[in-house]
Amino acid sequence: MSENPAGTQPASFEQALEQLEDSATRLEQGELSLEDALQIFERGVAASRACTRYLDQARKRVQVLQEDGEGNFSLEFLDGDEELQDS
Repeated sequence: MSENPAGTQPASFEQALEQLEDSATRLEQGELSLEDALQIFERGVAASRACTRYLDQARKRVQVLQEDGEGNFSLEFLDGDEELQDS
């Protein structure tokens, strides 16, 4: 299990996912006090939000190559910021 100081974002998507999975596992075991369960739940929510941020950032970097009806290809960025033409 990777621990981060309180209030810091995990260093990577994989670390955030590991924290989320660990939180879920510990909560599923059901052997926690209410206060401990709430703290772990809060950590899991923070890890879930971090995963979402990392996935959103990755999605924005993905590029889609599309062909128009005339056989030309254009490189479109999913966030709509740029478009490159290639004939």
